[in-house]
Amino acid sequence: MAAALLVLGTSGAGGWLYNRLSGNIQGAGVDDAIGDNRPRATQGGQNILVIGSDSRKGTGGTYGRGLATMQSDTLLLLHVGGSGKWATVVSFPRDSWVRIPACEQGDGTFSVPHDFKINEAFAIGGSGGDTGKAAACAIKTVEQNTRVRVDHFLVVDFRGFTGMVNALGGVEICPERPIHDSRAHLDLESGCQTVKDGQALGYVRARYSLGDGTDIGRIGRQQEFMRALATRAKAKLYHPRALYGFLDSATGSLTTDPELAGLKPLFELASGIQRLPTERISFLTVPNYPRERDVPSDKANVVWNGPAAERLFTALTLDREITEARLAQAARQLPPAAATVAVTVLNGTGVTGKARETADRLGALGFRISRTGNAPAPAGRTTLVYPEGLADRARAVAARLPGLVPVQSAQAAPGTVTLTIGPDLPEVTG
Repeated sequence: MAAALLVLGTSGAGGWLYNRLSGNIQGAGVDDAIGDNRPRATQGGQNILVIGSDSRKGTGGTYGRGLATMQSDTLLLLHVGGSGKWATVVSFPRDSWVRIPACEQGDGTFSVPHDFKINEAFAIGGSGGDTGKAAACAIKTVEQNTRVRVDHFLVVDFRGFTGMVNALGGVEICPERPIHDSRAHLDLESGCQTVKDGQALGYVRARYSLGDGTDIGRIGRQQEFMRALATRAKAKLYHPRALYGFLDSATGSLTTDPELAGLKPLFELASGIQRLPTERISFLTVPNYPRERDVPSDKANVVWNGPAAERLFTALTLDREITEARLAQAARQLPPAAATVAVTVLNGTGVTGKARETADRLGALGFRISRTGNAPAPAGRTTLVYPEGLADRARAVAARLPGLVPVQSAQAAPGTVTLTIGPDLPEVTG
C-alpha cells in the first residue's frame, strides 16, 4: 500500500481522487469502550493492532453463509521501532486460550469475564454490528493478556482483501500438492499459479487440508502471502487502473481509529515501513504449545509459552528488536506442565472466598492446588514465593499472573509455590 500511496501523491491525480479515497476510510473512537485500565505506553515506537474481519458485507453471501456475528479471522500486532529502522509483526493464533475481559456488547450490557479463544473478543464487542466496539474488545483482550499498549488499530474485511488482490491481477502461490478443501471453498492443482477472488481468500484461510492442519500452519502461510502481496504491489501499482482499484478496495474496507482515518497518516505509516530493509522486518508468532498438555480434555486450543511470550511482549514494550531466531531459542524451553505444579493459595485481603475463587481459576488452567486458606496476616501486596528448586514452577504460575515476579524464600513451604493474595492481585490470564 505504501507504493500505491506514493504514486498517488506524485501523479497529479487530483484532489477529488484523494478526497474520495480518504473519505472511504471509516474512523471509530474506541477509548471510552476500552476504559482506563490499560498498560503503560511503549517506550518508543508504536503498536498497531491489525484485525482481519470475517465480515461478508459486499461478498454476495457466497462465502461463509450463516454467520450470526462479526468474526475476527486474523489478529496481528505491528510494532514499528522508535528509530524507524525496524518493525516486528506478531501473529496471535486465533485458537489462543486467553482471558476475555468484560466488554460492552451490542445491547449496551457488558459480557462476563471468561476464558476462551482470543478471536471471540471481536465477536463479543461486535454483537450489535459496531466495528468500533468489536475492535475495542479485541484491544482490551490483547492488552490485558500481553500488557502491551495498543496505539492504533486497523480492521480490514474480506471484500477489501479480495479487491486488493484482484486489482494486482492476482498473487502467485506455489503449493507442492493439490489442495481440495470444501470448508475453504478451495480447489487448486499443485505447482505455481496465480490466484485471486475466492481462491486467494480460501488459500489464506484454509487450515485442515494444508500442512499440519493447525492454525499455526495457516499463520505461516498467511505471512508468506503477505510478503508475496507486497512484492506484487511494488511491481504493479504504477499502472493507473491497478493503482486506483487497489486503493479503492483497500480504503473502502478499512475501519481505523480516528488518528489513522485518512490517506495522509496511512501513507506516513506505510511509506515508513516500505523504506525498511526486508531483513529488518520480522514476522513472529506468539510462542505457544497445545493446551492439551495442561488440560488433557482440550485438544483444540493452544496456550502461550509464558516465559518466551513474556520475553516477546517485554521487547515490544521496551521498543527492543527481537528476531525470529532469538524468539525460537527462547521458545524451545517449555514451562513445566501445569499438572506438575503444586500451588498453595492464601487470602491476605480479608475478602471471604478470594482464595477459593483464585484457586478455582488456577485449577481450571491445569495447576494442582495443594490447599487454600487465610494468610497469617493481612497482605499489603500480592506475592508469589517458592523454595529452592522450584523456580521453573513458580515462573509457570507467574506467567498466568501478569506483572507478578516470583521470589525464592527460605520460609516458603516445601514442594509448593505459595501465592498470597493482596489487594493488587493481577487478573489470572490464559
